[in-house]
Amino acid sequence: MPKKAYFTPATFRFFNALARHNNREWFHEHKDDYERHVREPFIALIGDLAAPLHAISPHFRADPRKVGGSLYRIHRDTRFANDKQPYKNWQGSRFFHERRHEIPAPGFYLHIQPGECFVGAGMWHPEPPVLKKLREFLADNPGAWKRATQTKAFRERFSFWGESLSRPPRGFDANHELIEDLKRKNFAAGRDFDEAMACSPDLLPFVVDHFKRLAPMVDYLCAAQELEF
Repeated sequence: MPKKAYFTPATFRFFNALARHNNREWFHEHKDDYERHVREPFIALIGDLAAPLHAISPHFRADPRKVGGSLYRIHRDTRFANDKQPYKNWQGSRFFHERRHEIPAPGFYLHIQPGECFVGAGMWHPEPPVLKKLREFLADNPGAWKRATQTKAFRERFSFWGESLSRPPRGFDANHELIEDLKRKNFAAGRDFDEAMACSPDLLPFVVDHFKRLAPMVDYLCAAQELEF
C-alpha cells in the first residue's frame, strides 16, 4: 500500500479553534471542517489499519464504522461532569478485542491532539476484581512479563501510564521482583509523537510498528484474562 498522509495542519488548527470556541453553535458552523480534516481522515486510517492489525492478532478489530466502531465520539458526556464543554478537543480511537463485550480486555489506542499525540496499548482503569486478577497473574508469571516489558527496546520507546499505589497491594509480597508493576493501577503503556509525524505519510507504518512492539504486552494481558491473542 503506498504511503499517504491522513492528517494535515488543518486538523490541528480545527482542534485549537474548538478549544477556544467549545460550544454547539460554533461546532455546527464548522462541522464540515471537522468531517474533512478530522473524522474522514481518521476513519480512513482506521480502515487501513484493519489488515495490519489482523496480522498482529486476528482477535483484534480496527472498525471504520462512523458510529459504534473504533473512533471515539467527539461529544463529551457532561451528565456528571463539572466541565460542561460539549466537545473534546482531541480525537481518539481504540482497537478492541473481539470478546470485549464478554470479558474485560486490553486494546490498542491512537490519540490525536495538539501537543499530545500518542500511540499505546493495554488496560486502563480496570475494575477492582479485574485488577486483582491481573496482579495475581503477574505475581505468578513474572518471566513472560519481563520479556514483554523490560527489554531495552521496550523501555527506550514506551512509558507506563497512570498512577500506582504508594504501598504494596494487600496480599502481595513486598519483596516480589515485580513489586513496582504490582503496585500499578493501570497496565497501559505507549509513547508520544509530534504533529509532524501525525501529518506525515509515515504515520500508518509508525503506528503499525508500535502496535507490533506492544503486542507481547497485550498478549500477556490477554492471557491474564484467559483470552486468545
